[in-house]
Amino acid sequence: MKPLNAAILAIQPSATLAIASLARQLASQGHDICNFTIGEPDFDTPDLIKDACTDALRRGQTKYTAINGIPRLCELIAAKLKRDNGLEYAPSQIVVSCGAKHSLALAFQTLLNPGDEVLLPSPFWLSYPEMIRVAGGRPVFVRSRRENDFKIAPADLAAAVTPRTAAVLINSPSNPTGTMYAPAELQALGAKALELGLTIVSDEIYEKMVYDGNRFASLASFGPEFYGSTITVNGFSKAFAMTGWRLGYTAAPPAFIQAMGALQSHCASAPTTFAQWGAIAALEKGEGTIAAMVRAFDERRRRIYELLRAVPGVCCPKPTGAFYVFPDISAFGLDSVTFARRLLEEQKVAVVPGAAFDADACVRFSYACGLPEIEKGLARFRAFCESLRR
Repeated sequence: MKPLNAAILAIQPSATLAIASLARQLASQGHDICNFTIGEPDFDTPDLIKDACTDALRRGQTKYTAINGIPRLCELIAAKLKRDNGLEYAPSQIVVSCGAKHSLALAFQTLLNPGDEVLLPSPFWLSYPEMIRVAGGRPVFVRSRRENDFKIAPADLAAAVTPRTAAVLINSPSNPTGTMYAPAELQALGAKALELGLTIVSDEIYEKMVYDGNRFASLASFGPEFYGSTITVNGFSKAFAMTGWRLGYTAAPPAFIQAMGALQSHCASAPTTFAQWGAIAALEKGEGTIAAMVRAFDERRRRIYELLRAVPGVCCPKPTGAFYVFPDISAFGLDSVTFARRLLEEQKVAVVPGAAFDADACVRFSYACGLPEIEKGLARFRAFCESLRR
């Protein structure tokens, strides 16, 4: 057999999934594990969505759909983008894919030429660099600081750009930090990107998980120049607790969507047909299910932040979006991988090491779990931290 694709061989396995797998293994052996690893709502998909899917199956909706998605779903996504985000996209400017992760991967493959650089604010979701590399690009990390709530400034973009820089990726609210940019901050960042001639890839999957009176804004909504240079990615996994359904979507200028649709035609043909009918129901009738879930996340967010702040030696920016909190544990003298491994082994608490997100001083907690789990897990976390200080 000939040598395999070097870009694929260089892929690092997902640290999130690896830690979660070890946690499940320990749980299967009878250990009581407090698992804060997976970014997945613990709520079930609403019944109205599941019912629409099963009804579609009974109606024989099991064949291929249009490459870019069922026309009705594309119409509803366009209407959602106009209603929620102030964005005017025709249904023909939408590509529905097999999850927002798939949408991002296809977007980078469509956008990048070999050697193109993508500015990636750090800490970042661990899949971004691998997607960029597989697409032939090169991720360039633009490092933020905890003291600035892990946000970068326009000047940081200007300092990182080179003649090879093609794009910048913005994820707000953020995985892994749980922080988000205010609209004015986001607009200033986007304006600098446009000034530098960059395409903006805006990952908006956590747009509904926003707290403390903060307001979400889409980068493409700030004006025609933003609209023409922004690729907007979103999906159904987080807002509608549809992680396993694998449905995401991209909205962008027509030429980009035409190219991306052609790529999808060869990679996936189209997203799963009956899952798309569930997404249609989500957009037609499911908006009311989101608020209760977000209220529960908000209660958990406030409690886990309170408990983390009370642990001596832990520094933690207050999360304002998504369902993650990203405490700095560097005061304990361990790298994040060792810290996370020992925490799991000694206290049966699973967190993701920050090294996976280019932030070895931190670990990530997902609070997409119940309050009892948070109370129990944070008591164990505190005991572990206190044992390191003795």
